[in-house]
Amino acid sequence: MEDPRYKIANKEALIGVALVVVNFILWYGFAYGLGSGPVEEYDYIFGFPAWFFYSCIAVTVFIFLLVIFAVKFLFKEVPLDEEVEK
Repeated sequence: MEDPRYKIANKEALIGVALVVVNFILWYGFAYGLGSGPVEEYDYIFGFPAWFFYSCIAVTVFIFLLVIFAVKFLFKEVPLDEEVEK
């Protein structure tokens, strides 16, 4: 019989991979989507180019909040010690 901890660990690993993929897509989209024009046409937010602000600052905060949500609501506490069968 398969240990149920492996099923939970696989689910949580897939959630982690999904978070990384979302992070990369958002980072890449904002960095190269907004930052591919001429420098003279850049918009600035708090002194940063908009592409940098959104890709490096806003996305980081957003992913940080997603990770907190995932850990609080999607991950489960699993005992790591082996169960001794009697």
